[in-house]
Amino acid sequence: MGTLMEIRELRAFVAVVEAGTMSKAARQLHVSQPALSQTITALERRLGVQLLVRTSTGVQVTDAGTTLLGESRAVLARHDQAVAAMARHTKTGGGVLRVGIPLELPPELLPSALEQLAEACPDTRVQARHLSSVAQVAGLRADELDVGLVRERPAGPDLDALLVVEENVGVLLAADLAEKLGSPVRLEKLAGLDWFAFPRAGSPAWYDELAATLRSHGLDVGPEVPEDQRLIVELKIPAVSAGGAYAFAPPEWPYPMPDTVRWLPLAGNPIVRRTWAVWPAASHRRDLAKFVAALEDHRRGESRA
Repeated sequence: MGTLMEIRELRAFVAVVEAGTMSKAARQLHVSQPALSQTITALERRLGVQLLVRTSTGVQVTDAGTTLLGESRAVLARHDQAVAAMARHTKTGGGVLRVGIPLELPPELLPSALEQLAEACPDTRVQARHLSSVAQVAGLRADELDVGLVRERPAGPDLDALLVVEENVGVLLAADLAEKLGSPVRLEKLAGLDWFAFPRAGSPAWYDELAATLRSHGLDVGPEVPEDQRLIVELKIPAVSAGGAYAFAPPEWPYPMPDTVRWLPLAGNPIVRRTWAVWPAASHRRDLAKFVAALEDHRRGESRA
């Protein structure tokens, strides 16, 4: 539900900017004006920046709001495209394959796997849900998901797992800072900057691995992000563009990169992010097996490349 709310927040922000007034945007979104205003205020508070200036005649976009506007439009377009792609799998009868998806998957992974699944099992409908690793594992054990893509391999004999993605994570920095530090960046050179982190509760093992790596290079991890504060990947851009923070991202980060931000590799590749496909060990579903096999085929293809 958290990720759906985040998409709705971005859609609300874009609607307000495009409508020019809170009242007009509220009518278009079929929500009350106070509720919409509260959504925008909460987004501004989370980011720590003012996105809109309220006036008697409407709203004006700040520089920070202009940055977020471009990123929001891009991610909403990708989201709608993904929903449309999933819809193609729901037009025929048959079983439903419920798939858990984390943030920032390699852009070609799912389309390739879904294409192979559609060819092998045309009657299978796919339902995708964006969830944290912990939420996915809980969903698998509660029979709310059939397969998950998680950032830490769960323990226990009740779930099977297969490594499907390994990524050498790089860093997002403000453009002038990136130029100063050079490429590749030594991790210890990030000392003094804030880490734009995610809530540990969503993926404890991955968070602890990252935190341990940072500390081993003399970096301050900073306070833990509140559990109820969901990470929205599009917010990494405004978070780092001012130059006081950094964020980690994979090489093929599937979001637009403005001129104010650069992605740089880390010297020695000290951070490797792994993604596992996880499913109930007792499952004998043919479509699930085909989907997992397609994910494995993609990884093998990437390894050969």
